[in-house]
Amino acid sequence: MMLLMLGNALKLALQEIRRNILRSFLTTLGIIIGVASVITMVALGNGATAQVTAQISSLGSNLLMLNRGQGFGPGRSRVKAPGFELSDIDAINLEIAGIKAIAPMSSSSVTLVYANQNWSTNVRGTTNDYLTAGNWSLESGRSFSVEEEGAGAPVCIVGETIVEELFKNGDPLNQSMRVDSYSCNVIGVLKGKGQTSFGNDQDDIVLMPFPFYQKRIAGDREVGQIYISMQDGVNTSHTESRLKKLMRLRRNISANEDDNFHIMNTTELAETLTSTTQTLTGLLGAVAGVSLLVGGIGIMNIMLVSVTERTREIGIRLAIGALEHEVLWQFLVEAVVLSSLGGLIGIALALLLSWGMSILMQIPYVFDPTVTIGAFVFSALVGVVFGYFPARRAAQLDPIEALRHE
Repeated sequence: MMLLMLGNALKLALQEIRRNILRSFLTTLGIIIGVASVITMVALGNGATAQVTAQISSLGSNLLMLNRGQGFGPGRSRVKAPGFELSDIDAINLEIAGIKAIAPMSSSSVTLVYANQNWSTNVRGTTNDYLTAGNWSLESGRSFSVEEEGAGAPVCIVGETIVEELFKNGDPLNQSMRVDSYSCNVIGVLKGKGQTSFGNDQDDIVLMPFPFYQKRIAGDREVGQIYISMQDGVNTSHTESRLKKLMRLRRNISANEDDNFHIMNTTELAETLTSTTQTLTGLLGAVAGVSLLVGGIGIMNIMLVSVTERTREIGIRLAIGALEHEVLWQFLVEAVVLSSLGGLIGIALALLLSWGMSILMQIPYVFDPTVTIGAFVFSALVGVVFGYFPARRAAQLDPIEALRHE
């Protein structure tokens, strides 16, 4: 009996919607915009979160970067701090457990020359462990041999940008290029990583053995950074604390003195940035959700107008034996159908918008079925909540007064 009543109410609702197509569309417009806004904002936020996570992961997994100086921010010293030494790496290997790879790294701006082409970039002096720590892999060629690392041979591994700009996408392997005034033989090409979220090109890079870099490029024995990649499952926060104590001891920093170095923990950085983007996504989704409430108010207003216009029709139904709850269900179902149709159209619009905008913004497209289903259910609930008052008003009309209505 209940199903029959709901079926009749649904049939009457669809007939009324078809009778006033334009008004029905304008009624659902607020719901359409609300649902589309919520789903699109969440999809773009999730895409931005995925991009940030991927870019941080591209720096290296479980990576600690030991840098000289106090870093950036208010109250940080701008005085140039001393660099590190190769003996620091030996001490870290001895004192810190769970290290997967550790590598020295120093960099300088240089000009590369090949044939009649030249390109300004950064060259980095390091070891093979930098490839592991920095999550690099080779597209072609090979890494440094033990002899090349030990003797500081004039060999280089280049990034994709160097291949494009200097070698014009030709094969750079076994080609000799000039790094400032020194010749260097290309032995490998790194697999591309693309740009960071800050716009830096990670593939604009040249790697060479650390001894060759120190002797020919830098002219000193300082180590600018130390990359420390920890094994999976190692607590990097705990390791960071131990590393800080060790470096304070080795750099003779007294208890009342500030650090003249800082440690960047990519795991903590990824968690912080992910948390920030998720918070912003939630705020944007909440703001967009307000338009759903506005759409619900629009449905209530139109339904009240509809009750006024159809007063005589309601009076006739009541006069020939229709019960109050049957009239209530008729208008309530109509409101729910309107809001649900708006939700479905909003979902279709959101999928197109979020897909197109993710391509435009060059971020991953992340579809969240939970948010999509949630937005649709919420749109249907909006129809129930805001449709109940007009439906109740219709059901409580006095049949005699309703029949007199012009």
